[in-house]
Amino acid sequence: MAFTAHPEEVARLRRAVRLHMTAWGFDDQVDTAQLCVSELVSNIVTHVGTGTPGSLALSAREGRLRVEVHDPDTRALPTLVDAEVDAEGGRGMALVAALADRWGVQLYEDHKVTWCEFTVGGSSEPTAPDGEPSVERADALLDVYATLKPPACLYDRESGRVSRRVEEESVIDMVTDLLHRLRAHGGDVDRVLDCAQSRLEGAVRPFSS
Repeated sequence: MAFTAHPEEVARLRRAVRLHMTAWGFDDQVDTAQLCVSELVSNIVTHVGTGTPGSLALSAREGRLRVEVHDPDTRALPTLVDAEVDAEGGRGMALVAALADRWGVQLYEDHKVTWCEFTVGGSSEPTAPDGEPSVERADALLDVYATLKPPACLYDRESGRVSRRVEEESVIDMVTDLLHRLRAHGGDVDRVLDCAQSRLEGAVRPFSS
């Protein structure tokens, strides 16, 4: 997920982490991963500069979750410092080191990658619930939609916690906008809704008891 280094972006990235990790079945490590992402992104804001373009990548293999934060500055390297207890800053990477199993920095010609890894339970590979490709597509679409119209009023900016209400409101907004567009171009909204409902029922029925 691409982002621009800014304090307001942290909550959006935390939300994306929660959505993906919940879908992958790694609920027990969501808070830890979110906190590390907050620190890594805030590190870019503080030491590289507000407005710096970056990207966040998550991957899970063989029982390990890897978090990567990419930015274009190869000079400002994260360092582990022994900050004073009452210091206002300097504790970010110490916190990441304490929470993660391991962390590091990879340097390339045009960017650097600061990463950390955690041992996770659940499935060893990220998959959508019930292996449904439609769920994976929906997750990706919601992430993109959140960048265009983030439901800022529905989640706490400090914790970035996402509730069922956030997901439901995001889906409602997205579906409503799509139906507005369809109607504006002369489409039959009622027919589309009926077809969508029929397909949903057909997809859910095989999994019902």
